[in-house]
Amino acid sequence: MRILVTGGAGFIGSHVVDAYLAAGHEVAVVDNLSLVGGGRRENVPPQARLYEVDIRSDTLNEVFAEFRPEVVNHHAAQASVKISMDDPLYDADVNVMGLLRVLRACSEYQARHFIYISSAATYGTPAELPLKETSPQNPESAYGITKLAGEFYTRMWHDSFGLDYTIFRYANVYGPRQDPMGEAGVIAIFSHRMLSGEPVRIDWDGEQSKDYVYVGDIARANVLALERGKNETFCLGTGVPTSVNQLYERLSEIVGSRPPIVRAPKRPGDVRLHYFDITKARELLGWEPETDLSEGLQQTVAYFRQVLEQASRG
Repeated sequence: MRILVTGGAGFIGSHVVDAYLAAGHEVAVVDNLSLVGGGRRENVPPQARLYEVDIRSDTLNEVFAEFRPEVVNHHAAQASVKISMDDPLYDADVNVMGLLRVLRACSEYQARHFIYISSAATYGTPAELPLKETSPQNPESAYGITKLAGEFYTRMWHDSFGLDYTIFRYANVYGPRQDPMGEAGVIAIFSHRMLSGEPVRIDWDGEQSKDYVYVGDIARANVLALERGKNETFCLGTGVPTSVNQLYERLSEIVGSRPPIVRAPKRPGDVRLHYFDITKARELLGWEPETDLSEGLQQTVAYFRQVLEQASRG
């Protein structure tokens, strides 16, 4: 298949690109390589065609006209809750207007399957736990609102224009290549700072708990979606909540040091507890996570250790 991955030079998107290539597909990447978005040229393997294009640009149509994708995997997004609350206009521009440009191009150039990446942030404070695909969605951040709007647009595009879709609601994804300098990605941030001998910041009381799922498992779900689960929505996580304080303790053991903690107040939009019921993904996709948290943390720390060692050698 010819697959276009938007945001394919970013953290999660680049792992999805790797998985599609390993499965024998022809892959192209659209990414603006923005420092804010986390896209890196070095994340894109030479077997994939890279288009340095913003999804909000008219140049996007030229990419579709040249590559003619059969499947479009939409990972390009403004993915920071903090940024969305500081600048909701920018958040909506990328996550809504950018999405609509991609969907319009899918129709114009006859793509047949659209994989949309949503988020646990669409739920807000849960009305029930564990969260399921049918759980009420009441987002409490601008990011959660725009990702939920994207779900409605994706389904509407199917109903009105016949574009098949898969919607994935990701839990908190972590692993190699995550940006440790941003506001999102506590595991990457903690790993990098601990290895650098720097203090770590813990917001709220640190007991806020989320469902952390390894990026390799997420990439595998995106491959399975090529053949299974059309026109369905899936929650992807582990079903196990872990607190920020627990992450600090477990990463400290792996790194071998306990850096000082800087306390900070609750951030606007933060939610106390999230974790998923993945029964539907198991039954319809044949997917479940294979990497437990201990193994995933060790692989993540090993990656950042290597990055810092390479940087120290110049």
